[in-house]
Amino acid sequence: MLPGLLPESLRDDFPILSRQVAGGQRLVYLDSANTSQKPQVVIDAMADHLAHHNANVARAMHELGAEASEAFEAARDVVAGFIKAPSRNEVIFTKNASEALNLAAQTLTWADSDLAVRRGDRVVITEMEHHANIVPWQLLTQRRDAELAWFGLTDEGQLDLSSIDEVITPNTKVVALTWVSNMLGTINPVAEIAARAHEVGALVVVDASQAAPMMPVDVSSLGADLVAFTGHKCVGPTGIGVLWGREALLNALPPFLGGGEMIETVTMERSTYAAAPHRFEAGTPPIAEAIGLGAALTYLQGIGMDKIHAHEQAITDYMLQGLATVGGLTVLGPQTATQRGGAVSFELAGVHPHDVAQLLDSRGVAVRAGHHCATPVHQRFGVQSSTRASSYLYTRPEEIDALVDALEFTKSYFKVA
Repeated sequence: MLPGLLPESLRDDFPILSRQVAGGQRLVYLDSANTSQKPQVVIDAMADHLAHHNANVARAMHELGAEASEAFEAARDVVAGFIKAPSRNEVIFTKNASEALNLAAQTLTWADSDLAVRRGDRVVITEMEHHANIVPWQLLTQRRDAELAWFGLTDEGQLDLSSIDEVITPNTKVVALTWVSNMLGTINPVAEIAARAHEVGALVVVDASQAAPMMPVDVSSLGADLVAFTGHKCVGPTGIGVLWGREALLNALPPFLGGGEMIETVTMERSTYAAAPHRFEAGTPPIAEAIGLGAALTYLQGIGMDKIHAHEQAITDYMLQGLATVGGLTVLGPQTATQRGGAVSFELAGVHPHDVAQLLDSRGVAVRAGHHCATPVHQRFGVQSSTRASSYLYTRPEEIDALVDALEFTKSYFKVA
């Protein structure tokens, strides 16, 4: 048994992992960076709410409404504890991380205070971002006639910070970056970059979608001003995301959407708005999904994020060693597990990534193929797409062995060396 691995019995918590696929083969699920599988406790929490407590929140003056509201707000408390937020009021529920990042960019577009991005200001991103942390900032800078700049990458898949002072200039208003790359797996030095950003008075927005599932998060010490992540990668349901922000900052930003719950008063002439978090939660929120997320994060905390991170490092190291034995295979990004998360993208010479994924699927091995919503980083390394295998807390060494065997079968099938 590899040092640092979680007990194999943990897999029993995930009913889907007992499935057989591809004509009776055991499911080998290596697509957790895309979405994680769900433990029974999450499924049960959502089913129980829908079966016994279903009602709208903060509106219905009856027992079911009180129960739903209490459960929904209890989930907010769980999230706040999970990321060590100073206040529960700093936790905003969204439908996913993409919406959370768009919320950040849109409100900074509309802000009428010094927070607003204006003509001549600079927004800094990185070349390894998910499209959700590129496109919103492109839209913002285009609308405001501002400048978009970015950190390039080294050949090893690290951010090139050699000219950090020339990239984060005195006119920089926002620095937005991923904590862990969804394509390269690179773990970025957020605190170092945030320190430079704050020197020039810029806000720091962090996409923690790949970090939150696999490592401890402490927003108080991270150095960020806004942090986004999604529930479905943290063994939670789809349809729920989180934006954390410093409370004073959130209350200085304009609303994102208009409607019920986000208001204080409404007249025919004007409206006034609630304080965070409700200022940014217009309309009926994803109630069952928030309850499911609360159950998911409670489950992860019960295991311990330090232990989950140790497992990820051990299984990623084992994967890198296994992939190194496959001739003609090139791993994109850092080559050591300590520098990366559990998403490992690779090329197999002579075989298109979609064909690799299809052949692996025929052997019961589920991976992702394509550009992974990260086209610029693929272009940086001279490829259109890649195959990505990604592990999580339930991944076992024998599943990595199955991946390697399936890759050798793929090479044989396509007759490549």
